[in-house]
Amino acid sequence: MGKSKNDAKKIEWDAKIFLSKNNYLIQTDAVKNYLIPLGNYKENLEWLAYAEEADILNVALFGFTAKAWRDENSELAKKNNIRDFASINELTVLSE
Repeated sequence: MGKSKNDAKKIEWDAKIFLSKNNYLIQTDAVKNYLIPLGNYKENLEWLAYAEEADILNVALFGFTAKAWRDENSELAKKNNIRDFASINELTVLSE
């Protein structure tokens, strides 16, 4: 029974990683294609719109920004981000 539980957790973790990566690509592509005119992101600092758009979604779903989460979870934030701890349901909402 222990192995089955571990297998289920591994499957859930894999699904969460897939959804998180998929969400990020959808989000960044949408920002790049629709919110930011084509240009030099590094020079114009327009890349900040990516962070702002992500934080709008974070606040809507989790109730706080990524920075607020990092400030409250400094040890976890060294290797993780807020979405690493989201449920499959939350990640599905983000992907939609």
